[in-house]
Amino acid sequence: MFTAVLALHILVSILLILVVMIQGGENVDITAAFGGVSQAAFGPRGAVTTLQKATWVLGVIFMVTAVTLAVWATKTPGGSPLRTHTPPASQTAPASTPAKPAPPPTTPATAPAKSAPAPAPK
Repeated sequence: MFTAVLALHILVSILLILVVMIQGGENVDITAAFGGVSQAAFGPRGAVTTLQKATWVLGVIFMVTAVTLAVWATKTPGGSPLRTHTPPASQTAPASTPAKPAPPPTTPATAPAKSAPAPAPK
């Protein structure tokens, strides 16, 4: 059942995209492009085309299948009905102990030899 609803959802999605892309926009007049008032802006809209009816039907089917798939996803213990196998147990590395700091030197470091002072200018 899940596979059928998922296949219908994918098919309706593709058809809905195609039907919307085929339709022309409203107010495709030159006056509407420049901010003018189109004659059809306040008048009757005219008859509903077959493409508009198809868009409404496909939109309703898309919403119903989307909600159905979402409800099924929340009822599935794994969170998604698509996941048919259980994920492998996560392997964690054993906790390693922090590295020990280097021991302090036993003899003090030798200071660099002092050079002779520069001669005073004449």
